[in-house]
Amino acid sequence: MKNTVERNLGEQPLKRIMEELKLKSHDLVEADPQRITHKLISRACKGRRLTTHSQKIVQEALNKVSKNSYHLSDLFNYAKTSNPDA
Repeated sequence: MKNTVERNLGEQPLKRIMEELKLKSHDLVEADPQRITHKLISRACKGRRLTTHSQKIVQEALNKVSKNSYHLSDLFNYAKTSNPDA
């Protein structure tokens, strides 16, 4: 039997943070239009599992727009926490 990875992880803390800051998906897309799409932000908020690379792209955009310093573990409840700089 195959080990399957759960890909749908429910609403993520990212969504709550964006709501508190009154940010829309478009605000993050504008921060880095070369690497971010509305679909990526939607998937991130809904809890579709993203690669670590994609998580970091979202993190960088949110930090740029909000002028805060969020860690991956602040944004995603499944983020790897072994790297303190993540």
